[in-house]
Amino acid sequence: MAMLLDIPASAEEDFRRLWGSQLDRKGLEALAIEAYRERHLSVGKLAEMLGFATSQQADQWLAEHGVALSYSAEDYAKDCDVIDQLRI
Repeated sequence: MAMLLDIPASAEEDFRRLWGSQLDRKGLEALAIEAYRERHLSVGKLAEMLGFATSQQADQWLAEHGVALSYSAEDYAKDCDVIDQLRI
């Protein structure tokens, strides 16, 4: 799917100078980061969106971009339940 962003021409020029042909990728990454921070996108979906083979690669990429893992106490409790069920 293609998206069109309407930004001021001067900003586009600055971005193109900075990132050149990588501008589309940078935009996609920015959207992915924001959606992840707002908890609208899981690590798995972020990995899929950005073309990573594993969630661990996405975790590493997020860390490299200064994004903290979104892992709540509720997430931890669910993981503990799954582990308990696997032990049976």
